[in-house]
Amino acid sequence: MLAKINDHTIDLSRPLDISLPLRGDASNVSAWYLDHPKIAPHTTGDFIGKVSEGGSTNFNDIWFNPHAHGTHTECVGHITQDFYSINQNLKRFFFKAEVITIAPEKYQDDFVISRKQLQYALGNKKREALVIRTLPNFTEKRSKQYSHTNPSYLLEEAAQFLADRDVEHLLIDLPSVDREKDAGALLAHKAFWGFDGKLRERATITEFIFVPNAIQDGTYFLNLQVAPFENDASPSRPVLYKIIT
Repeated sequence: MLAKINDHTIDLSRPLDISLPLRGDASNVSAWYLDHPKIAPHTTGDFIGKVSEGGSTNFNDIWFNPHAHGTHTECVGHITQDFYSINQNLKRFFFKAEVITIAPEKYQDDFVISRKQLQYALGNKKREALVIRTLPNFTEKRSKQYSHTNPSYLLEEAAQFLADRDVEHLLIDLPSVDREKDAGALLAHKAFWGFDGKLRERATITEFIFVPNAIQDGTYFLNLQVAPFENDASPSRPVLYKIIT
């Protein structure tokens, strides 16, 4: 099934899902020192929400944190005193996107994504959305436990570069664009959202994606859908579509 977007043709029958599923056990990806999500039948009195155990329906309760337990999209409300909702701030869902692959470079005791790397990968391209796949790109990313591992992150200058290039939607396969333990500085978040100037209220950051190696670097259309939570962040399902013409 073909569709036209901004004079480009995409094939809707071949979606490339770059989200991580939520599972209710320890195999689920995790960060920020939280236990794994839980999915369990609801019980009330004699009722149990599990057909295989005699219930009339499967009726599960789910406990999770969107920032810690999988693919999620966040808005500037993640770092502001004033309330901003991802459900209110994200009003468009299709964007021209560039997929790039970067091997984070050594910086002091860390591995980081630098401005120079982004400049080289993007060149002169102007994109509404940027999808960053980091190397190495093992399937273990789907279930990695990131707490206390000091994952790679973006330098402040790199995030500022993206803001200056009018990248509205940043997607990355790491638990955060910032250092795991930075005493609350959140330099990359703040630079990308213009925290110390004019807030970029429509800009979003999506973390904990997974871009399979079979997806080549290049230009795609991104469908960025979020669950309609009135919250600073929500579980999301970013899907890429190849551009045919």
